[in-house]
Amino acid sequence: MTETAFIGFGSNLGDKRTNCLKGLRDLKAHGRVRILRLSSLWRTEPVGFRHQDWFLNGVAEVATELSPRELLGLLKDVERKVGRKETFRWGPRVLDLDLLLYGQEVIQEEDLQVPHPRLHQRAFVLVPLVEIAPEAYHPILGKTARDLLEELQDPEEVEYFGPIGEEEL
Repeated sequence: MTETAFIGFGSNLGDKRTNCLKGLRDLKAHGRVRILRLSSLWRTEPVGFRHQDWFLNGVAEVATELSPRELLGLLKDVERKVGRKETFRWGPRVLDLDLLLYGQEVIQEEDLQVPHPRLHQRAFVLVPLVEIAPEAYHPILGKTARDLLEELQDPEEVEYFGPIGEEEL
């Protein structure tokens, strides 16, 4: 059975745009993940550890036959393939891929939480999510992505950077 999921992606090391494109291409090449819609890239202020370069972030809506756990495993494999090294929480990264939503599923396990536990607190996720799917629904909070963005208190800075063309994938 095919399910719709939303994946957040970002980079703040090296050629950030190229890193994001490589990650998206690797996801697409997997064969069991099909990109349905892709947000623009957004230049975003770092959260948590602020003494680092700004990120480029975006969101992809995908169709997949993978389970949430299999999809998470694929995201981690792609991060490593593109060059991500583990550093420290909220530290700089070549590529970050996060499973934001998986259909209407709610999963609360130690190493897998869906919806993403901080989705509703992050403008760098909500802005690109609202761009492609303003009615995406948070099954725990019972609100749309648009509602969550409108209610966001003291959001970090998010600036439009530019589109990703289909021909680039």
